[in-house]
Amino acid sequence: MELTLQGGDVLRPGGLERGGEIALAEGHVAPAPAGRRVDLSGYLVLPGIVDVHGDGFERHLAPRRGAMKQMAEGVVAAEAELAANGITTAVLAQFYSWEGGLRSPEFAAQVFEAIKAVRHSVVTDLLPQLRFEIHMLEEYAGLAAKVAEWQVPYVVFNDHLPHDRLAAGKKPPRLTGQALKAGRNPEVHWQMLKDMHARREEAAGRLEALCAELAALGVRLGSHDDQTAEGRAVWRARGARIAEFPETLEAAEAARSAGDPVILGSPNVVRGGSHKGNASAVELIAMGLCDALASDYHYPSPRRAALMLERSGLLDLEGAWRLVSHGPAQLLGLNDRGTLEAGKRADILVLDKETQRVAATIAGGRVSYMAGEVAGRFLA
Repeated sequence: MELTLQGGDVLRPGGLERGGEIALAEGHVAPAPAGRRVDLSGYLVLPGIVDVHGDGFERHLAPRRGAMKQMAEGVVAAEAELAANGITTAVLAQFYSWEGGLRSPEFAAQVFEAIKAVRHSVVTDLLPQLRFEIHMLEEYAGLAAKVAEWQVPYVVFNDHLPHDRLAAGKKPPRLTGQALKAGRNPEVHWQMLKDMHARREEAAGRLEALCAELAALGVRLGSHDDQTAEGRAVWRARGARIAEFPETLEAAEAARSAGDPVILGSPNVVRGGSHKGNASAVELIAMGLCDALASDYHYPSPRRAALMLERSGLLDLEGAWRLVSHGPAQLLGLNDRGTLEAGKRADILVLDKETQRVAATIAGGRVSYMAGEVAGRFLA
């Protein structure tokens, strides 16, 4: 597809080009006008959103327990939602956890196989992420081979064990519900938690070798929900440089001082704070402690968060949009996208200036979403 989009306000490196022009050809931003011209006056032309972490796809894969048997159809449905929200590259974050259900290793295997099966037939670039619960010692030996088989480029380490309560010999809240969701007897589940907690030092000892094995495959590594500077330093030493959703100012500052990229949740910005009472994303952004905003669990939020940051005056449009485009692209090593420059992928979000809704999404020079009045301009 060759097109020249003209008349819209184009966000370039360096600022907004009002009434600008951008051409695309052979899937990339072209250096000169190409093909038919499309009038986009009244619209913003922005780099496509690079969503560096999101699990909102789950509702498409499992709308009701046991209802979805064809995972690939769920991935295709999720891709449509991503495109409708201006997302041109999406990291699909899938748990691999003792928690069971949608977080179980068995469910994860189905998800990764489904992504692998359809990712080359959809327009949005879909990248799988494996979120590994670190106390699953029986999974260490074969994990790297599975990551390679599933073509997973990004692994993040989680620890959801309620260590404080386990150390005190107290059952965690909602234990029965969690056990039943995982298909386990509550007492068996309780014993499993205690056993994993008792072997926590063994897990810590084996993580270094696992991280090295994954890094040798070229996999990017990160940690999730860092709470302390010490904890961030431990993960950095293991090669897990990406800090996903640090829960405290201390952890975010430690990441920044060491040059580790920091990901925050865009719903935290939209809501005006964390739903769990963690550090405020807006405050961390104001301190310069954020490299990328992720959808987390809500695909409309990256767009909304960036626009809210611009409207508030905290950042200009270029700085705010960088957090959902160029910043996450750099973090993922995707240097071919994130800005509207000649030679880069033609990943474009067309935004209605009046409603601030997504009018069209183009990923790699192909239309992934288009609706409303703007469609008439493209088809004229």
